Parts: sequence; C-alpha cells; structure tokens
Amino acid sequence: MLNITSSDPVLSIVVVSYNTREMTLECLRSIVAETRIPYEVIVVDNDSNDGSAEAIAAEFPTFVLMAETENHGFAKANNIAAQRARGEYLLLLNPDTVVLDGALDKLVSFAERRPSARIWGGRTLYGDRSLNVTNCWRRMTLWGLTSQVLGLNSIFRDSAIFNPEGYGGWPRDTEREVDIVTGCLLLIRRSFWEELGGFDLCFRMYGEEADLCLRARAYGARPLMTPGVEIVHYKGASEKVRADKLVRLMRGKISLLDVHMTGLAHPVGRLLLSLWPLSRAVYSTLLGRRESARTWREVWSRRGEWRDGWPREIATSPVTAKAV
Repeated sequence: MLNITSSDPVLSIVVVSYNTREMTLECLRSIVAETRIPYEVIVVDNDSNDGSAEAIAAEFPTFVLMAETENHGFAKANNIAAQRARGEYLLLLNPDTVVLDGALDKLVSFAERRPSARIWGGRTLYGDRSLNVTNCWRRMTLWGLTSQVLGLNSIFRDSAIFNPEGYGGWPRDTEREVDIVTGCLLLIRRSFWEELGGFDLCFRMYGEEADLCLRARAYGARPLMTPGVEIVHYKGASEKVRADKLVRLMRGKISLLDVHMTGLAHPVGRLLLSLWPLSRAVYSTLLGRRESARTWREVWSRRGEWRDGWPREIATSPVTAKAV
C-alpha cells in the first residue's frame, strides 16, 4: 500500500484511538488510499490494551504514533497531537471512520474556496451508507431544550421547528452555515486552532467540539458543511445506548450550557436539561421500551455524577467566548 506522507504537509490529520484496533487500521488505510494532497498523520493511542499501538506502528511506520501510557480523553489527546502538527490545516478524524472518494482532498479544496468559514465539515454516513445526521448541530436554546424534555424533537424529528438542534428536515444535501461541526470530521487552520488554544480541557469527553465552534464563532468563524465530502462514521450506528456513556454526555452538556448560556436563560436551561433524562425514562416506559427506560432511569438516579458537569478545575478555556 502506497504511503505518501509528506515532509512538507498541507494537512495534518489527527486520529485519537482507544481499543479500536481494527477500525483504526481501516481508517488509516482509507486515508492512504483516498488522499493525494501532501499530508501527515498523527495518531494518539490512549493506552489501548488491544494491541492498537503495535499494529499501527507495524503497518504505518511513517506515521507519527504517540503511544500513551494513560487515557487522556478526547480533548487532551487532540491538543497533545496538535502540538506536533506541521500542516497549514489541521483535521480531526475519528478512528471509527472511513474516508470515501477523496474526501479529505475535497474538504481542503472546499476550505480554500470558502476561507471565511474558518471551520469546515462534511457529510457522515452509517456503515450501510445511509445518512448519519450527527455531522453538525445547532447550539442549545431554551426552545430546543423544551422540545427535548417534551419529546417533541423525537416525535417530529424532521421538523425544523420541533427539532432545531438537529436541523430537522435538512438531509445535509446543501452547503450550509452551521453552529457546530462534529469532531469526527473537523477541519480548521492550524493557526486558528492555536489562536483558540485548542480544546478546553474542562471537556474531557463530549462537548469539546461544540465549545470550540462556539468560541470560534465569537471570533468571526462561520462553520460550513458541504455535502460534497462524505465519510463513513460507524459510531452512531453501532454503539448501543449505555448509562455510562449518557452520564458522560450529560456532564458535557451541562458544562457546555454553563459556559455558553448566560443571563436568565442559564438557570432555566439548566433545569430543562436536568429534566431530560427523567422525561426520557418516562416516555420510554410509556412506550414499552424496557431496556431504554431502564438505562434512562439509571442515568437519572446517577444525577449526582452529572449535575455539576465536568469540574472546571481540570483546566480553563484559553479563549473565552463572547456573546453571539
């Protein structure tokens, strides 16, 4: 397999892996097969115990491999990798993705055509090539949180009114300015990443890319999504709902709300968001979805773990967002 890793890269591709050996190898192979612009790949392995680091080193000896002895989480691992990057552009790419049809070349070309966006993303697909709409979303609002608590965003999933955070009704088939681009495929100029200070390490898991994009918007960025760039993202299709994951998700959402929702909206938004797991447990019970109801009841019972978000003492954001 040809490896065209460049000594003078235009694009620095960062992949953070943890116990996803086969998916990570598939992802890296797809980068090599589908990318022609000068690039480098920096892989941070978060202390995997499945042989990921050894397999990556053996198959891709010219890639930068940072085999860590602790699990840093997503945010810190990306920040560590970005310090080693040399490219004009920095791409965050999940290990459970597959690059399709020259996607990364196309994404950089899109960025060159639309430089004012400052952050760029593409279209994500499930393994069966059906649309995965988690490639972008809108910032939290009181109406969006109300729709979630009442279950309206699920009942009327294709409605832009009742599912505003998920851009309901938009099949990701047009170029569009969005609030937040998913961290599984996020392109940014390295200089702008450095200006923002990278990810806020408060967000150990979940919320880090949302915080980054919202801070970036405060400094003039207008993130764009293009349907002309497609990758497979397995995660959303294969990962089952688990209480531990949802507890971490709630911690990330609470932290995000604390940073980016201000004034009287903040306590109301916090109340609505805190009620979301309870409402999901109730609706799942009424609909006879026993496993889902049991999971959401556990998340609600563990609210002491998530109601304060991630502890701010871990780190503070290097650049504070202005109100937008």
